[in-house]
Amino acid sequence: MTLKNRISLLVSLLFTILFGLASTLIFVLYSNFRKEEFRDRLEIKALSNIKLLVNVKEVDDQLLKVIDQNSINQLYDEKTLVFDSNFKLIYSSIDDAKINWSVEDLKYLRKHKTFFKQQGDYEVYGVFYDTKDRDFYALISATDDYGKRKLLFLRYTLIISYIFFTCICWVLTSFMVKKAMSPLNIFHQKIKNINENNLDTRVASKNNKNEIDLIANEFNFMMDRIEVSYQKQKEFTAHASHELRTPLSRITSQIENTIADPTTSDKGKSFLKTILSDINQLTELINSLLILSKIDNKKNENKEVHRMDEILFSAIENLNKSYPEFLILFEIEESNNLDTALEINGNKNLLEIAITNILKNACVYSDNKQAKVIISTQDDQLVISISNTGQTLNEEEQKNLFQPFMRGKNSKGTTGFGLGLRIVHRILTLHNASITYSVPDINTNLFQLFFH
Repeated sequence: MTLKNRISLLVSLLFTILFGLASTLIFVLYSNFRKEEFRDRLEIKALSNIKLLVNVKEVDDQLLKVIDQNSINQLYDEKTLVFDSNFKLIYSSIDDAKINWSVEDLKYLRKHKTFFKQQGDYEVYGVFYDTKDRDFYALISATDDYGKRKLLFLRYTLIISYIFFTCICWVLTSFMVKKAMSPLNIFHQKIKNINENNLDTRVASKNNKNEIDLIANEFNFMMDRIEVSYQKQKEFTAHASHELRTPLSRITSQIENTIADPTTSDKGKSFLKTILSDINQLTELINSLLILSKIDNKKNENKEVHRMDEILFSAIENLNKSYPEFLILFEIEESNNLDTALEINGNKNLLEIAITNILKNACVYSDNKQAKVIISTQDDQLVISISNTGQTLNEEEQKNLFQPFMRGKNSKGTTGFGLGLRIVHRILTLHNASITYSVPDINTNLFQLFFH
């Protein structure tokens, strides 16, 4: 799970839990308030009835029933019972509702003065009222229909509000976190695309004091140091390679002259030829390293439009001069946009080096010193396919195919340093092109160069 999704989830869950707890607390508090308020109403009603019976001599129980029936504060399904000190019922309201009571309830009242309890759908309140002459016990029962309807309304309001605002919170949180993290996404994309060919890439920052800008600034400082170190490394490789070429050229020239000298013995010539072969390999390695070190310096040099078929013909011609035993078959698939696709903006010398290396690689690692080249177009881009027959690479070797000094199992018995395909890859990357390797058939290697 991404950091963005994790933050959205945590914030949304936190709001959901807190809002749920707040809604529950509101409902519980209001429910308790309703009970207390209804209890007070029952208490007032009970005490009023007792006081009318006790303090007003002209009021008897029949008249009290009439008063109770016409009271403007009449409760829903109200029932009132009044007992004397001997637990004898002396008054009962005319309601049809019933109160389940026992002598134990009245004894409890004598000791605790009041009680309030739930009895089915009814709520019962009991009170003990003592005077100088007599004691009275009152039980009053009713249903708080009005309060319960308000409580029910509050319950549905809280539930609907909880669902609605929770959904709004999840959507808004996801949107706000995504917006807040957008600079981090840009930062990630730029970092992901950085390689040895674009070490000059920097992440834009607004010089704010937030964490993302601080990270961006530190990253830019780090890239400055890396770029400087990388440039120094390339300069050292270039200078070292250049300086090594001169003494190797002298040694090569002297050995060739000695071999050509008729006074040199056959044994000596054979020995010198072996040394010359090793020196030529060393020279080839130095030239490859020099090319790698100079590729990035040619990013903006000699960018002209060239036809890839002409570069390909020139590479084949040069390769045949050095390796006359190589046979390269050539084929062009006609299409409407072929002429336009063949025109590539780039450095001719580098492109010719790349084509020469890939052709040489195909012939060297084939089982018949042959390679087949097909020029075609695909989705308005030029595709150069180079195939040969021979031992193919396994999946592990394919992953590291374009890494420097990488050589597969099929390289046994052949000279080389594993830099050819690395040079090809770097040159094509410089020209916004790409190269792929696949095994379309048994013992068939296929390289495809895509020029966008």
